[in-house]
Amino acid sequence: MLKLDPTVSTLSAAGVLAIATSVMLNWAATSIGQQTMSLASDSAHAADAPSSRAPWAASATGRVEPKDGEIRITAQSPGKIVEVVGKTNDRVVAGDLLVLLDDDDLMAKLTQAMSEALVRDREREEEPVKGLALERRVAEDTSSASDRALFRARLAVDDAARKAKSGEGTADAVTAAREKLAAAEKKAASDREALEKVSAKDGMPLPTRLESALTSARADISQVETAIEKTRIRAPADGTVLNVWAKAGETAAPSPDAALVLFGDISSLRVRAEVEERDVVKIRVGQRAVVRADAFPDRDFEGVVTQLAPALGPPRITTRGPRRPNDVEVLEVLISLDGLPPLLTGMRVDAFFRNDTSAGASSQPPETSVAPGATAAVTNDK
Repeated sequence: MLKLDPTVSTLSAAGVLAIATSVMLNWAATSIGQQTMSLASDSAHAADAPSSRAPWAASATGRVEPKDGEIRITAQSPGKIVEVVGKTNDRVVAGDLLVLLDDDDLMAKLTQAMSEALVRDREREEEPVKGLALERRVAEDTSSASDRALFRARLAVDDAARKAKSGEGTADAVTAAREKLAAAEKKAASDREALEKVSAKDGMPLPTRLESALTSARADISQVETAIEKTRIRAPADGTVLNVWAKAGETAAPSPDAALVLFGDISSLRVRAEVEERDVVKIRVGQRAVVRADAFPDRDFEGVVTQLAPALGPPRITTRGPRRPNDVEVLEVLISLDGLPPLLTGMRVDAFFRNDTSAGASSQPPETSVAPGATAAVTNDK
């Protein structure tokens, strides 16, 4: 058997190792060179390409509202609730009766005041007048009669509406009563204007004692009628009854914490968003925005900024995510939503405000968006 010289074996192994090392170094150098050239080429292309901006200028937490906001209707005077006429989801027009309070005592006072005015009227008629004084007397009588007719017309509409609700009346009767009320309002306003013109004429004599007594009695009637009107909680505008908290038998109190009805016009919707102080300069009226809600994860709702608050204030929308610092101030922004989206009033949403350069883009909100109620992170390339 042949024996190799240890020196020869060592030299052979060293030669093989040197060759392998040389090959590896050459391959690494070639690879690094290619990567360097590729990076340089990419950098050149990036430098030639136009600078891009993030599609979102800012984001904010928001809440869905009716187009004119929610109205919490309270009683103007304390009283026992006799009847709740308005129901949740009812479509009503301005002036419709929603809640009726007890008015028995006031009706008795009205009868008393009208009786007193009738006596004063008979006494005054025994005192003859002529000329401007007679013209004023006729105008006063006409205006007073119109005011009494207007009060009765309001009560007639209320009675017709209550009967229609209970099935004892018809919608046509309600419509007819509303038409009479509109005519009564027009005539009362016209007669009051005519009385003011007559009273302002030059040379008009001062009222006599009997005329003053009648005027005072009629003023008492008007005061009682006004008090009775306060026992009728009415719709402030055309809209929808969103919620009813009033219950028959309870006592209503004139307090903002004791609202009887939640009211709003949901023919269109808006979002009241709270933009953090650092982003206020990025928001303007007319800017397009995208609104997203957890209830509709795959849908975007478009809108436009219609109003910016004139001052910062503390946030009022409770967040679900990490708490904001106590010293954070926000700017209230109103976003009018396009069309009639299936969002519900009171829903918390996330609003994303588009950059001017991406106003027409249909980009999706960033992946860093958070659940409604928490401010989403937005990155802008500068």
